[in-house]
Amino acid sequence: MAPVPANPVWFITASSNGFGQAIAWDALRRGHRVIATARSSTKLAALRSAGATVFDLDVTSDPATLERTVAAAHAVHGRIDVLVNAAGYLLEGAVEEATPAERQAIWSTNVFGALNVTRAVLPHMRARRAGAVALFGSLGGWRGGPAFADYAATKWACSAYGESLRAELAPLGIAATVIEPGYFRSGFLNPGSARLSTATRIPDYDETAVGQTRAALDKTDNHQLGNVEKGAKVIVDVLSGEGVGEGREIPVRLVLGSDCEQVIREKIAQTEKLLEEWKEVARSTDYAE
Repeated sequence: MAPVPANPVWFITASSNGFGQAIAWDALRRGHRVIATARSSTKLAALRSAGATVFDLDVTSDPATLERTVAAAHAVHGRIDVLVNAAGYLLEGAVEEATPAERQAIWSTNVFGALNVTRAVLPHMRARRAGAVALFGSLGGWRGGPAFADYAATKWACSAYGESLRAELAPLGIAATVIEPGYFRSGFLNPGSARLSTATRIPDYDETAVGQTRAALDKTDNHQLGNVEKGAKVIVDVLSGEGVGEGREIPVRLVLGSDCEQVIREKIAQTEKLLEEWKEVARSTDYAE
């Protein structure tokens, strides 16, 4: 894959807060060129003042709208070197509590939005046979659980799409990765911001693991272990080939946070144990030949 050039051009969704904003600031401080987007670019005034080019972009827009915005962004510098799909949110609620509309909405942002933006950017990267695409997964992409099933499912999907894109795009000189953060102090768990609750609350779930998860999220909010600025620095390093990423290939997964690392190691161990316990049953379904 072609290396990302010096002074790369970044296209970042959801740049008004969280990881999107922190990545934009880190890239700007390095002298990189940044195209920052948000549903309302008025929230990007500080980034604009610091030298970023800003655009209104709702990732759930129709493909034609996304393609027009990406084309206008591409024209600013004549290329897009790094795409970061940072838009996403958490839907808190039991599977039964989430309505079809609520479920469709989180998939439209977390998964379909990222894919549609990526689809709009890829023709420009293919033309140059160079670039890097990053989707956002999560610790939740490795471990489902009560009250966040829909969020976990979207992040599992992003992981699958990231792996698939990597294999598809590598021959065309384009890298693809999935950024998988643990709990970071980004405001992500602030109720009503990137953490939305289902409109329906079924009392039967209040005294179950669903209610326990809700309480745990409240307790964790603003006390997460991860430092967003440190995480953003690693992301920019890896995607631009600088710092800790110098001389190293962009990995299929970029795991951030000791908590996420621990969850993945536990999942690997649990899966190996399950396979060992059930291996004879699994093998019994093959043809005898």
